[in-house]
Amino acid sequence: MRRAEEEPVKDDRPLVALTMGDVAGVGPEVIARAWPDSPLRDLARPVVIGCAEALGRAVRSCGLDLEVSRVDRPEAAGPSDRVIPCLEVPGVDVAGVPLGRVDARAGRAAYEFLVTAIDLALAGRVDAITTMPLNKESLHAGGVPYPGHTEILADRCRVPQHAMMLYLPPRGESTGGLGVIHATLHVPLRKVFDLLTVERVCETILLASDSMRPLLDGRAPRVAVAGLNPHAGEHGLFGDEEIRIIAPAVARAAAEGVAVEGPIAADTLFARAIEGEFDAVVAMYHDQGHVALKTIGFDRAVNITLGLPIVRTSVAHGTAFDIAGLGIVRTDSLIAAVRVAAQLARPRLSVG
Repeated sequence: MRRAEEEPVKDDRPLVALTMGDVAGVGPEVIARAWPDSPLRDLARPVVIGCAEALGRAVRSCGLDLEVSRVDRPEAAGPSDRVIPCLEVPGVDVAGVPLGRVDARAGRAAYEFLVTAIDLALAGRVDAITTMPLNKESLHAGGVPYPGHTEILADRCRVPQHAMMLYLPPRGESTGGLGVIHATLHVPLRKVFDLLTVERVCETILLASDSMRPLLDGRAPRVAVAGLNPHAGEHGLFGDEEIRIIAPAVARAAAEGVAVEGPIAADTLFARAIEGEFDAVVAMYHDQGHVALKTIGFDRAVNITLGLPIVRTSVAHGTAFDIAGLGIVRTDSLIAAVRVAAQLARPRLSVG
């Protein structure tokens, strides 16, 4: 490993900070395995936020001829097909953290990596963040009182209204893809009914419409809203949330100019969306949206946090403790996440 020269790098590609996530998982390996592939750097200039030693371990486990270069400032990152620039976070100690296990040190470090990247993005020193997975149990063991990335990002950015979109990019060069946005996220299923309100569902619809526009070259997105109950309640026979909450929210969003339909029974909605009838689906809870999209495109899916003043994307997979250290990870989701981050960041750069 070497320390890079601290001269600013002149490059018009968006500077994307890759947070390492939980070092006991596959995050560092995914970064290392993806690095030699030119698609990672075609549209963006990536810099890793994390621990150079852990990244070096991942490079070795993958059997790659790569060099990890420590940088003190993200602006000094000069990535190439053989050099991975890494900005180390002060005060983080992950030496000796075993692979494939819950560890409080790894959980705390993942939090510090993320917070550092958020602060850099808020200060305008990086153009976007792409996060590798963290482990919620390790996060809790490390004394971090958040259930996941999305809640940390919202709190650090001080935004009251936010949502997570699971996005499946289109294949080839065509614009489009499919986004699934969640009205509720990391909460027990029994709490979903209490959390859903007309205001919350309407705000999620508006976020979906606004956030999909950059991914559709400015075209107005076609948004569909899923029902909560079987058969979207069957006119109140299986529950009245569609009548009391979801339908009024759809009407309110439509009155604000959104091209939106719903509530639609979830068991038929996703088939229609996959066929191209809709650009975005508003799901009522985590698994309603995740199961459908990950089933059709797990390796290509990207997480996007909506409602933030910064751009954040993430891989759609978890820490995969069971294969950590084996060097057999796939990189499709990371490459897609960096591409989407660059795509979302470019309009902001042109405005700035």
